Amino acid sequence: MSKMTRRPVTMKDVALHAGVSRTAVSLVLNGRHSVSLADETRDRVLAAAAELGYRPNAGARALAQQRSDWYGLVTEIVTAPFAVDIIKGAQDRAFADEKYLLIASTESDRDAETAAIERLLEQRVEGLLYAATWHRAVELPEIAREVPTVLVNCYDAEGRYPAIVPDERVGGRRATERLLAAGHRRIGFVNLDPDIPAAVGRRVGYHEVLSEAGIALDESLEISGHATADGGYVAASALLDLADPPTAIFCANDRMAMGAYDAIKERGLRIPQDVAVIGFDNQELIAAYLRPGLTTVALPFGQMGAQGVDLLAAMIAGQSTGTGTVTVDCPLLERASV
Repeated sequence: MSKMTRRPVTMKDVALHAGVSRTAVSLVLNGRHSVSLADETRDRVLAAAAELGYRPNAGARALAQQRSDWYGLVTEIVTAPFAVDIIKGAQDRAFADEKYLLIASTESDRDAETAAIERLLEQRVEGLLYAATWHRAVELPEIAREVPTVLVNCYDAEGRYPAIVPDERVGGRRATERLLAAGHRRIGFVNLDPDIPAAVGRRVGYHEVLSEAGIALDESLEISGHATADGGYVAASALLDLADPPTAIFCANDRMAMGAYDAIKERGLRIPQDVAVIGFDNQELIAAYLRPGLTTVALPFGQMGAQGVDLLAAMIAGQSTGTGTVTVDCPLLERASV
């Protein structure tokens, strides 16, 4: 037996139930308070709408008003749990402004991104956020230029869109300053693949702080761990096996720090008494559950999402925002590894 589906309640149904004209129902349900209607009429319309379960046709309203109260979010982040706070930050800020997100997952596939943006534009979204799991240059489909668009945790190499990105350099400075403050002068650095923005910025911050402290840069203390736990283990092992090993290791992500923990403990050394460790990202499933807990620099995913919505709202309102890049601070989170 087929299931019966309920027909959507229309304004005409509400008008018949309340015993008023359809025009009166439209005025009440569309919030037209500038038109004079008796309070008793408004109350009857609202009561009838509630009793019948009336819901406005958002698509029709968006078409009529040329606005929808929806923002589109195009991202592959739904498959990356540690970056999902970008979505939460954007969603919470949008909701506070009585706006809502339509989220399209793309897996960084060019054709999927174009199709997703096309569908979002069909829904009359007022603007687009494009968010990436890791900080990098991206190239958006041309149709993204049809509405205001903001990039989050990524940037457009051609400079056509405003972008919100983490301040990688300052994050690198915070980690190195913390180790210096703990009395360390020989600080190893296990970096990401060298050419990506995060690796460049974090390395610059590390170099700046050491130079300002009068500590000569030592290339033997810098090595790539290629962003993996295994890479971090191999890199940290190489540092610890030096004739003059470091007393502290700054790992440019938490996965590599996890590998560094294994290398340190394998040699019978203690964290932080013998070797201090700082990570980066605040990937909570790692940082909070290592023993001892990992002191790390947090990527401000939630704040970047919220600021992306703020910037998008300003663009939609016609404010001049330019197409520059806004950097967001990366705070240090103290645990027990320094």
